[in-house]
Amino acid sequence: MKPTTQLDEAYWSRRYATNQTGWDAGAITPPLREYFDQLGPADYWRILVPGAGRAYEAEYLHQKGFRNVFVADIAEEALRALQQRVPDFPVAHLLHQDFFTLQPTPPFDMLVEQTFFCALDPALRPSYAEQCAHLLRPGGIVVGLLFETDFGDSPEPPFGGTREEYRSYFEPYFDFVHFDTAYNSLRPRQGRELFICLKKKAAHN
Repeated sequence: MKPTTQLDEAYWSRRYATNQTGWDAGAITPPLREYFDQLGPADYWRILVPGAGRAYEAEYLHQKGFRNVFVADIAEEALRALQQRVPDFPVAHLLHQDFFTLQPTPPFDMLVEQTFFCALDPALRPSYAEQCAHLLRPGGIVVGLLFETDFGDSPEPPFGGTREEYRSYFEPYFDFVHFDTAYNSLRPRQGRELFICLKKKAAHN
């Protein structure tokens, strides 16, 4: 489904202003919480949450002592929500920027995917996978959730898809460490999400 409106900063700001945020779970979701709980030393990781929305993932990581967490979103309202909830989150790590214009200086160790991919115009999905690889260090990973479901013919996000489709976007750049149905999704999303952990291929270092 091709969007009938431009999914730009004005669009997303309007969605936040009118509280049209059905994707917002109000907290970090169980699959990512459990994954973060088993990560190694907090000072090792430089992490980006792109299209972060209200960024509950960044909040959780920050509270666990991860101090190199960055969030990016084109809607300033979303970044402001994180700043209000977590006043000591570094202002310099709040990137009011289009994901596709970000530069890996320095590169990230991890990118966290949580309802950003499904909010993009599906035509941008190949570019999303390429940009993820561009932003990561050698051996860096993308971890998160993708909706494996059909949302019908709505011209507005979220946009669904299949694991076969998603695999085609990421295969040129990543090895698949994990790519299967999440066992611990939120109840309304059970059986409809893929948990992914993708490692950047050496050929794209």
